[in-house]
Amino acid sequence: MSATFITTLGRSNEPVTLLRRFLALDAVVTTANGVAYLAASGPLGRLLGVDSGLLLGLGAFLVLFGAGVGFLGTRRLPPVLAVKGVVEANLVWAVASLVALFAWFDATAAGAVWIPAQALTVAGFAALQHMALRAAED
Repeated sequence: MSATFITTLGRSNEPVTLLRRFLALDAVVTTANGVAYLAASGPLGRLLGVDSGLLLGLGAFLVLFGAGVGFLGTRRLPPVLAVKGVVEANLVWAVASLVALFAWFDATAAGAVWIPAQALTVAGFAALQHMALRAAED
């Protein structure tokens, strides 16, 4: 994701609009990641050095989570508590991904690049959503 894309996405004077856009972007990326894990858990597991069964479970979770985040993004005024839950879940995901990489996975070189990259992406979503939520609450 480029900085230009995020800047364009973030052009709005309305904090709720920004929040909804960041939720929608999170939903699209999360759901796409989940679908990829579901559709290609074997090849992706071998590529990343992660068990394919784990990727299947993660894929199902991500598709459901992405759908929920997408639903929040369609609300005219997303509920504050639910958005805070998304932000916290994203932070937990980012930290758990890094812990798993170093403490549990026997990742390949591709996995050692992909896992931190997706963790940083998810943490970035959390930061953007948190900032937009704070601005919307003011």
